[in-house]
Amino acid sequence: MFDIGFWELGLIAVIALVILGPERLPRAARTAGLWLGRARRMMAEVKADIKREVDAQELADMKKIGDELKQTGSSLKETTDSLNEVIGAEPKSSVPAASGATPSAGAAAPAAKQPDEPATSS
Repeated sequence: MFDIGFWELGLIAVIALVILGPERLPRAARTAGLWLGRARRMMAEVKADIKREVDAQELADMKKIGDELKQTGSSLKETTDSLNEVIGAEPKSSVPAASGATPSAGAAAPAAKQPDEPATSS
């Protein structure tokens, strides 16, 4: 987070030793460590709370999308059923063959004739 190197920390320690003295420095360092620990825990809790809120929002969005998909699926099924009823009411002859082959396809391309005997040259 901060760009503090070894020499900067050493300078801070020497200044603290001169200002506080050797009797109060350990207690001040302990107090500063406790405050730093509390601040870190507080930051971790805030991050966890934010993550939980974001996850909850994403979950709510996913549920909403899932509900929309279910609604779209049921609407599609209803439409498909109604189309099947309409198609089922029409005569079967109007529906094209599903095999993909037309009756005139075989007659349009006659098979190549194979020679019965190989030609010999004399």
